[in-house]
Amino acid sequence: MSRHQITRMRHDTRRRTLTLAAIEALGEHMRRLVFTAPELHDFVSAAADDHIKLFFASDSGETVMRDFTPRRFDTAQGTLTIDFALHEAGPATQWARKAQIGDTLDIGGPRGSAVVPDDFDWYLLIGDESALPAIGRRVEELRAGVPVITLGVVNGAADEQHFAARAAWTGHWVHRAGTGADDASLLLDALAKLTLPGGEGFVWIAAETGVAKALRAHVQDTLGHPREWIKASGYWTRGLADASDKSLDG
Repeated sequence: MSRHQITRMRHDTRRRTLTLAAIEALGEHMRRLVFTAPELHDFVSAAADDHIKLFFASDSGETVMRDFTPRRFDTAQGTLTIDFALHEAGPATQWARKAQIGDTLDIGGPRGSAVVPDDFDWYLLIGDESALPAIGRRVEELRAGVPVITLGVVNGAADEQHFAARAAWTGHWVHRAGTGADDASLLLDALAKLTLPGGEGFVWIAAETGVAKALRAHVQDTLGHPREWIKASGYWTRGLADASDKSLDG
């Protein structure tokens, strides 16, 4: 197999019922929930940016689905960690704010994985709060010593996160609070100030769809990074309630 080849995998999917076992605040705008279930013994998630479906009851009583990243999982212990960004409204935020130990939640998937190999010389991961679970998981899963740079936009310093990395991780954060600037401008300005390592690198981007498009265009067209070594996704779209992952590649 040649180097840098992305491997696509399909998984058998089924619905699982999880029980909430632990709650942790991650700054002011994110909540980490740890679930447990015997059904997780054969849970498979091969890529850091995989998505699972979470099922919530809406105010009208209908079931709605939202995409979330498995932040961390342990099949031996039967645990799954999911980080919830707390927005102003929406069924997922409402559920996460009110959740108590012992509550149950149904999930499905992931249906598949696109596995980026851990054989690049360096990695650059860019995103907003919706991308932090995937960014954190990727940083923590990369091989020891490989340079990985993260660039995240959050509301303020209290929302910055620390990752337990074996890789040579360098984290950069920009804050939107009080700036009056949009996420695209903040991230593009910060990206322009970065000095990237030499060699062959992989760039991963996830944010609001318009922001992700602007960043991908800059990395590919302005920086001249090879298209096949970029993965960009719109994790949510302004004005739309369904925050499903929309790949911008291909």
